[in-house]
Amino acid sequence: MKGKLTLSELKQRARRGEIETVIAAFTDHYGRLLGKRFSTSFFLDDVASHGTHACDYLLTTDMEMNPVPGYSFANWELGYGDFHLVPDLATLAVASWLDKTAIVHCNVEEVEEAPRSILLRQIKAAAGTGYSAMAASELEYYAYRNSYRDAAKTGYAQLEPLGHYLEDYHLLQGARSEFYTAAVRRHLEASGIPVENSKGEWGLGQHEVNVRYADVLTMADRHMTFKQCLKEVADSLGISVTFMPKPFEGQAGSSCHIHLSLWKGRRNVFANDSDLFRWFLGGWIRHAPEFMVFYGPTINSYKRYEDMSWAPTRLAWSRDNRTAGFRVVGHGASQRIECRILGADANPYLAFAASLASGLDGIRRRIEPPPVFEGDVYAAQHLPRVPYSLGEAVELFAGSAFVEEMLGKRVAAHYAHFYRSEARAFGKAVTDWERKRYFERI
Repeated sequence: MKGKLTLSELKQRARRGEIETVIAAFTDHYGRLLGKRFSTSFFLDDVASHGTHACDYLLTTDMEMNPVPGYSFANWELGYGDFHLVPDLATLAVASWLDKTAIVHCNVEEVEEAPRSILLRQIKAAAGTGYSAMAASELEYYAYRNSYRDAAKTGYAQLEPLGHYLEDYHLLQGARSEFYTAAVRRHLEASGIPVENSKGEWGLGQHEVNVRYADVLTMADRHMTFKQCLKEVADSLGISVTFMPKPFEGQAGSSCHIHLSLWKGRRNVFANDSDLFRWFLGGWIRHAPEFMVFYGPTINSYKRYEDMSWAPTRLAWSRDNRTAGFRVVGHGASQRIECRILGADANPYLAFAASLASGLDGIRRRIEPPPVFEGDVYAAQHLPRVPYSLGEAVELFAGSAFVEEMLGKRVAAHYAHFYRSEARAFGKAVTDWERKRYFERI
């Protein structure tokens, strides 16, 4: 595949002076890529075979990189030592948007709390029952003419979207942002990530670029590289993009719809509404509230769940119905489940792991889904709703015996502490909304 590299090809390109830097990357809880940049010669001589190290505090920090107390995995008492990063050489590829650079995703060795480790555990569980999973993620974002630095200076207020009217599928408006979107498509293709299409979405300056589906681990890796590419290309062009699910009120939220199907060898076992399809769907829906923090991981996630906003607000499934949280699409060998609950802020490793764990439990226990819903799910007030806040979601997660069983007691406690810390941080913040509402009139 174009853009993918073997070690032999990396050596050849290094000798020709085409690649001088290799990024060894891993993903933190927030879904950010972290890592180190190596000279290609050192990577080939040492890192490719022996890996590298990073400080274990990186799986205990907040968004500002402050170490958060209360973790048993790493803390001041333990001295914040190192963990071992092992490159997954199957992911080695050109980072086309950067100068003479390649990138490789790493496993955090023997660290169950690492997001990629959590997904690998569920992939192994699926393989143990004879199944593999194919997946895709549809990532939406907003783009603005302001650079990141200028946006920060204004407190991320008064930003100018790339588009000045709603452009869902609108080719004229979409053409005005092709200087950016076309560059992203080219760089992704040149970096080993096959692109299907791009389109305008239902917000001012909102867009979506879709990449081709793959096995679930490859898709999660593609998602992370894709997101990094979008940010860094925008930065190089003096514009900005955001993956906040709801950057501004009154606008559509940005989602990350994920598509999932289960396979046995070369056969999609979801085809023709099989028992396995029903039970997987039943388990996924049943456990969605418990794993909601993996689908909506931030305070902002829950601002997106508004009726009649294209974001799902209730737990129901339908066929080709965009008001449902679970939408069944495709026919025969292409039939799959699309979960529309996720926001663009979701960590793909955690979201796919939760989805797999839930669906496989549905198969084990033969959990039947609720009856298929026909009509407007927004109008169905009797259906169970997604949680209203991160605080509510994390308590469902922390109190779930199923989550503890799937993740392990230590990992479940680690993430409960992470999400509670995020909710507490917001609880202490004073917002613009409060000043506008209370400063003069209370």
